[in-house]
Amino acid sequence: MVLEAGAAHDQGMTTSVPQGALRVSATEREPIVDRLQQAFAEGRIDKEELDLRLHLAMTARTRADLDAVLADLAPVPAAPAVPVPAGEPTAEQRVLAALAHVLGGTTLFLGPLVMLCTTARRSPYVRAHIVTALNFQLTLLILTIVTFGVGAIAYAVSWIVCGVAALLGLAGTPFRYPFTLRLVR
Repeated sequence: MVLEAGAAHDQGMTTSVPQGALRVSATEREPIVDRLQQAFAEGRIDKEELDLRLHLAMTARTRADLDAVLADLAPVPAAPAVPVPAGEPTAEQRVLAALAHVLGGTTLFLGPLVMLCTTARRSPYVRAHIVTALNFQLTLLILTIVTFGVGAIAYAVSWIVCGVAALLGLAGTPFRYPFTLRLVR
C-alpha cells in the first residue's frame, strides 16, 4: 500500500486539501493572539475566556481550528491614516529631536546613542537630529582623548551649542554642529 501511494505521487498526482485543513504555523498564530488581547482590552471577553481562547489558539493545528477562536469577534476596523506632510515635522518629532540634543549635552554620547537604537526609525527628521547630536558628542570625546583631557574645556561650550540645537529642533529647523566629524550617518 505504501508502494502504491508512492507510485501515485511519482506520477504527478496530488490531492487537494481544503483550506481549513491546512496546518498553521506560529507566525499565523501571532495575529490571532494580538486580536484576542485587543478584544480583552476592549471588554469583549473576560480573563477566563481570554485564557481559554489563547490556549485554543496556541494548540490549534489547522486553520479551521484557528478561525474558530475568533469566530464570534468582530474584525478590527482599520484606522484611517492621517497623512503628514513629509517636509514638516510633527510636534512629537520636534520634541524627540530636541531631546536628542539635550541628552547629548547631559549624558555625552550615551543619550543620543540610545535614541539612535530606539527611536531613530520614527522619521528622517528625528534620525538626522539624533545622528547630528551623536556625531558632535563623539567628536568632543575624541578631542578630549587626543588632547589628554585639555579638550574637556570644549564641553563647557557644548552646553550652549546643545541648547541652541535643541531650540532649533523644536522649531522644526535642521541643525549641524560646527567642526564635527561625521562618524555616524
